[in-house]
Amino acid sequence: MVGEADSADSAALLRLAGDSDDLPDGLVVADDAARVIIFNRAAARLVGTPAAEAVGRDFRDVLPLHDADGRDWWKCLDPYAGLATRTRHPEQSLYLPDGAEMLVTASYRRDRAGRVERFTICLRDAVRRARQERDRADLVSTVAHELRSPLTSVKGFTATLLAKWHRFNDDQKRVMLETVNADADRVTRLITELLDVSRIEAGRLEMRRQVVDLAEEARKVVRGRVAAGDAEDRFQLELRSGLPEMWLDPDKVDQILGNLVENAVRHGAGTVTIVVEPDKHGKGAAVSVRDEGAGIPPEAAQRVFRRFWRGPGGNRRGGTGLGLFIVKGLVEAHGGAITVQCAPGGGAEFRFTVPAGAPDYA
Repeated sequence: MVGEADSADSAALLRLAGDSDDLPDGLVVADDAARVIIFNRAAARLVGTPAAEAVGRDFRDVLPLHDADGRDWWKCLDPYAGLATRTRHPEQSLYLPDGAEMLVTASYRRDRAGRVERFTICLRDAVRRARQERDRADLVSTVAHELRSPLTSVKGFTATLLAKWHRFNDDQKRVMLETVNADADRVTRLITELLDVSRIEAGRLEMRRQVVDLAEEARKVVRGRVAAGDAEDRFQLELRSGLPEMWLDPDKVDQILGNLVENAVRHGAGTVTIVVEPDKHGKGAAVSVRDEGAGIPPEAAQRVFRRFWRGPGGNRRGGTGLGLFIVKGLVEAHGGAITVQCAPGGGAEFRFTVPAGAPDYA
């Protein structure tokens, strides 16, 4: 029975070792003799030691961590000979010999006598954590800035109307109420963007797929822009035949196309061309949105889909800098991909592909 238990335990460890390579954080597991038995890919990257060199060695040699005062953390902690009541250590900042800061947590698995059977260490890159915290601070700052202007306008106009209603004629009242309505729409759009960002980052986007006519969706977006005041001759549609049946979320397709066209109108110049065609493999559709502006520098092509990207020189020209990040998330939620490149006639071309096929109801 003991042999069977050992065999089962070994099999479980092998499975864990394989699965641990998919984790974004470093994972180091030591056995009852302090020898490394699991050293995943993220740990190898963070520590700079290949897994093949780490497994079988004393984890304290593989992972020589020190606190901010330069003290050997493992000597201070004494995990195998310390208190038998300890089960875990909360996250704290520790340092590798080269000065790299790690966020480290540790936990114990003990036998009935309280002896350590497994000692598990999780590592996180402190630089990445600091970057995430800066991103959150940027998000808060952006939201505060974008909300202040429309809310100030709404407050100002409503306070004026309430205090001096009888001093204005009907045309003046209409102009002020239309401004309040437009600013309320700006606030609604911002809140929608924030919710989309949250859902994309948490992997919680809900897809409600149905048969979608991509050509008609493109026409609808253009009609909306023209109704909002853009010149009709600013837009050109190129709709190719042979599209397969597309099962997509129509609301999210509207959002993708709307954001890309708005980006082309706001940041580009000249004619905005929308091309809808079968993809080159014939298994889905490809949509391109092109403008005739200055384009996007090649060195910026990998950054345009990040949050808060503003364009060359940080020129905002309005907006939160979240639109293209959201577009990428919505396209990928459909199983597609999006790229940016130089348009045939100059300017920028955003091109996304989405696969065809019936939705998965499972």
